[in-house]
Amino acid sequence: MVAAGSDPVKVLQEEATCPICLDYFADPVTLDCGHNFCRACITQSWGESGENLTCPQCREICPMGSLKSNRQLRSVVDGVKQLSLALRAQRVCEKHQEPLKLFCQDDRVPICVVCDKAKEHRAHAVVPIEEVIQEYKGFFSLEERLLSHLTTVKKERDEILAQKLSREKKSQELLVSL
Repeated sequence: MVAAGSDPVKVLQEEATCPICLDYFADPVTLDCGHNFCRACITQSWGESGENLTCPQCREICPMGSLKSNRQLRSVVDGVKQLSLALRAQRVCEKHQEPLKLFCQDDRVPICVVCDKAKEHRAHAVVPIEEVIQEYKGFFSLEERLLSHLTTVKKERDEILAQKLSREKKSQELLVSL
């Protein structure tokens, strides 16, 4: 049952999430106790031990051969993934169901035109969200360039250190031979 005031999409996402890897279930299996896990997660969690395998959630003993594929949960997870993608693409205000076309710079959140007129944001600096997106795109391309330069500098540093080590090794060999 969904608690009052809770976001039903978030509740669905939590129910479609493996408690071990905290990602959507991949090849979900059910244990005798009724708890669900990704097949790979529970197998890795149990490791090599062959006796007294327990559920990570309730600690009930579960035989290794008791893993049952949960096709119904797999279908629900697929549906939740599609719903999440659709909602992300939609980008509407939860309060007013209007498109998020503006960005409140004071609160650093996307808002709709109705939110812009409300008391909450009326005196705030608000800009079209596209401006912010373009600004961040420029930032990320700058970040990518910096990372590229950093990688090059690290490679050059490694080469210099290798040459230095080689020279020190040769110096040691010469000293030993004297």
